[in-house]
Amino acid sequence: MALFTELLACVILVFPSLPHASLQSDVAVNLGWNWEMWWTYDGISGPEFWGVINPAWAMCSEGRRQSPINLDPRTLLHDPNLTPLSFDKTQVQGSLVNTGHSLEWRVKPSSGPRVNLSGGPLSYTYSVSHLRLHFGERDLQGSEHTIANYAFPAELQIYGYNAQLYRNFTQAATQVYGVVALAVFVQVGETSSPALASLLQGLSTVHFGGSSSPTHELRLSDLLPTTDQYLTYDGSLTVPGCYETVTWIIPNKPLYIAFTQMRSLRRLKQGASHFRRNAPVANNFRPLQSAHHRTVRTNIDFSSDQQGKKCSVSEPKFHYKANDWLHS
Repeated sequence: MALFTELLACVILVFPSLPHASLQSDVAVNLGWNWEMWWTYDGISGPEFWGVINPAWAMCSEGRRQSPINLDPRTLLHDPNLTPLSFDKTQVQGSLVNTGHSLEWRVKPSSGPRVNLSGGPLSYTYSVSHLRLHFGERDLQGSEHTIANYAFPAELQIYGYNAQLYRNFTQAATQVYGVVALAVFVQVGETSSPALASLLQGLSTVHFGGSSSPTHELRLSDLLPTTDQYLTYDGSLTVPGCYETVTWIIPNKPLYIAFTQMRSLRRLKQGASHFRRNAPVANNFRPLQSAHHRTVRTNIDFSSDQQGKKCSVSEPKFHYKANDWLHS
């Protein structure tokens, strides 16, 4: 392992023309390795190597309940016991942050009451800690999850930690039933969904990696599409260390982002303003992982055919049209 790490560092320093090398070398020459930052979405520090460059991230390569996955409408299991989600409508303060890996919005710890999420497939109450946006350089890719192998231009992920068992997200991320993540697909349109437009108002202030900007109060529940229908499965974090502690919930409708805001997103840079070569943040999505026979449940009742006849969920001939907007 030590030999691999030394070789990796040498490759980065000797070949500065590698993708994102300017960002990597700035980190590599620092004598104190910061594993939390030393990873990317391509090249020798990309997803294929996450489980190797840091032993604590072994699940990234060895785990069998990893995320993201393709959500296949043909294999969804209707679960009538899945109730609607409950999302507090509390307004909270936070900051928009360009981490160099993604665009995040982080709840200010002292901003008042927590924003709690419960119900649905959850047995505990979860407190929202941060949001993360994944997006592509082109409209044909960007989301981490896909439906019927269809990718969206972006995916907004809302993360919460189990507030009944753990003190914070960092502790919960490695523990059983520790994390919930809502994955909301984002489609490009003429105008942005109001809540998303409000969230992204400060984009111009976080153009470079490491920059942050406080925002006005937000009602995070407004970022959920107007639907009670969703898909859910058990998976992992999609960033190192890929801990398999996440209950994923995917609403059955997207948010919309205006062309102009999407263009601004794609201009975000990974590194600080003084970096000689500054790669874009875009294309910050992990490749699809094998489902390994996991069940994806839904509260969408697809068990009725066009004649109104009921069929068993175990019958292999049922058909489920995932969403009208998949075909728009």
